[in-house]
Amino acid sequence: MDSHANQEQIDLVCARVREMGFKPHVIAGEDRVAIGITGNKGALDKEPFLSMSGVIDAVRVTKPYKLVSREVKPDDTIIKIKNSNGVEIKIGGDELHLMAGPCSVESETQINEIAHLLKASGVKIMRGGAFKPRTSPYAFQGLKQKGLELLKEAAEKTGLLVVTEVKDTESLPAVAEHSDILQIGARNMQNFSLLEAVAHYNKPVLLKRGLAATMEEFLMAAEYIVSNGNPNVIFCERGIRTYETYTRNTLDLSCVPVIQHLSHLPIIVDPSHGVGMWEYVAPMAKAAVACGAHGLMIEVHPNPAEALSDGPQSLKPKKFISLLRDLKPIAEAVGKRLNVNVLNETKSLELCA
Repeated sequence: MDSHANQEQIDLVCARVREMGFKPHVIAGEDRVAIGITGNKGALDKEPFLSMSGVIDAVRVTKPYKLVSREVKPDDTIIKIKNSNGVEIKIGGDELHLMAGPCSVESETQINEIAHLLKASGVKIMRGGAFKPRTSPYAFQGLKQKGLELLKEAAEKTGLLVVTEVKDTESLPAVAEHSDILQIGARNMQNFSLLEAVAHYNKPVLLKRGLAATMEEFLMAAEYIVSNGNPNVIFCERGIRTYETYTRNTLDLSCVPVIQHLSHLPIIVDPSHGVGMWEYVAPMAKAAVACGAHGLMIEVHPNPAEALSDGPQSLKPKKFISLLRDLKPIAEAVGKRLNVNVLNETKSLELCA
């Protein structure tokens, strides 16, 4: 649509699309509105749309992932997230955001300690698992509803936003009630019923790349969410399974520039799952920022040796604070801002005791 197109003109185009038996998707950009069309089996004639008031062009999208592609929306999507405490952030712009916290919520003391560390550090998003899909049925499955409540309480005390994983459609309503961002884990990237279900909630969705997913499959998974009505999807590269067994996964940082070239949606990187060993988390986090990621997801635990899940890949608080200090100049070098507090030694010791 033309940058000066009004709502009536947009509605008339949408009505024309429905008359043709297809589905319109209004995609708002910074300067103009695009209207994606799905449901057609072949190419559509451009002329009926070009003659309509407010339409500046009609572009045929050649990619199978239509609504998430740059062909339908050339400018970057900026996802705005605001919690009940009035804390608001934007993901996808020039500010780099970190999502940090333990793999699993284990106790009130543990999650509160991490929440206060993040608050003092200026990190605005806390991660923590309550419903844990594990490879072994005998492994810790999370505190479930109690975990959600502890996560929410800690966030409300500190003003943080919450991201936590949605394991299935049954637990989705409870997770949506207690979190600000819904996370789809790697194992669920192609759980199409779950992708369709999260689309019906007014919450941003963090979509993790599957263990062996191609980039096109990754993009198509996002298309399921966007085509069902939720345009606020954040990609997350977290490593893929290759022949290499020394690290937990192979962190595919080439995914960042490729996704940014093909899609208008933001992408962050999870180096913790990408390598599975805390010694390598910081170097890969720095590399992720250097290659243009919009954010990071990092596992932090007050005592990784006693963690109930993913202890070997979790940073201790002191290591996390040190990483924040190192990331600031890298972010600035690639044109991004990392608005965190570089804590002094005294404050670091106080928080990390």
